[in-house]
Amino acid sequence: MLELKSVEKTVGIETHIHPTDLTLEPGSFNILLGTTLAGKTTLMQLMAGLERPTSGEVWFNGKNVTGVAVQKRNVSIVYQQFINYPNMTVYENIASPLRVARMSGQEIEKRVGGLAEMLRISSMLDRRPSELSGGQQQRCAIARALAKESEMILLDEPLANLDFKLREELRDELPRIFQERDCVVVYATTEPTEALLFGGKTAAMHHGRVIDFGPTGQAYRQPVNLLAAKVFSEPPINTASITKKGARFVLNDKVHWPVPDRLKSLRDGAYTMGIRPHHVSPLKVGETPVAVEGIVHIAELSGSESMIHFDAYGDSWVSLSHGVHPFDAGAKATLYADVSRCLYFDEDERLVAVSEQREAV
Repeated sequence: MLELKSVEKTVGIETHIHPTDLTLEPGSFNILLGTTLAGKTTLMQLMAGLERPTSGEVWFNGKNVTGVAVQKRNVSIVYQQFINYPNMTVYENIASPLRVARMSGQEIEKRVGGLAEMLRISSMLDRRPSELSGGQQQRCAIARALAKESEMILLDEPLANLDFKLREELRDELPRIFQERDCVVVYATTEPTEALLFGGKTAAMHHGRVIDFGPTGQAYRQPVNLLAAKVFSEPPINTASITKKGARFVLNDKVHWPVPDRLKSLRDGAYTMGIRPHHVSPLKVGETPVAVEGIVHIAELSGSESMIHFDAYGDSWVSLSHGVHPFDAGAKATLYADVSRCLYFDEDERLVAVSEQREAV
């Protein structure tokens, strides 16, 4: 178990990581989700022992390891760059931590062979990294990290430099690879879609703070606040000021829809609604489509999807939908928001009507 207890990291007058409390269980797959400079890499370095916290403590398996050097911890790290030993073969790269651990040659051969088969690089064991594609090099780096059988494995955007096809392959394989390992896995990414594909638990990060943490699907569907919802949405979540008037929500006195049963006890007044772009469409789709009129800024067509940027009642919105839906810039358009998918936030930008289960996370 990894425990961060009020861990903080400052450099000069800048705070890179604000006081953070976080507990990661053994056998868990944990995701750090946030934009570039959100603090993901720094937090991982604190977990690993590459950086020492300015204040607070790092505990691992019941021991205070604050200040213990990374070399003295049973931890493996995979970066987005393909870090392999260029003068060694793939076999030697994977075997290197096992030789440091003075493992027998027979056991090394068995373990390297098993990992190479798992990561589909068995036919490449005699090659050097320069003879491999980017995806193959990253598979080699992951195999070396797994060979050590570390109690904690940190993956810092390991797929970021791969092409689309290779990213998709490894995204499918990584959860399976770690499924049977009783270690703490931490995976950093800037992509909400990647977090959803992996599942596990997600910590949403913003400017050096962990602003939300919980089961990934739950963190996506029920973010604790508007900022967490923004972190977990790409393209950015659409937001607008609305008013609750009795049994209806009203947007700009022009658009209105029934208040869901779970929210009928809310007091009347001002709220912020949020709806993700893939719940806004040129077609009437979803449970409760409500027409929203706007002026198109730009329509981006990518073959199988259409992304429409438009102005709706003074707010900039984005629609992301399947199919080809051409619109001219400057044209009036009617799009449909599936308001059953709306999130609602109070004046402090906290999610309203949060379930008891979510509050306990």
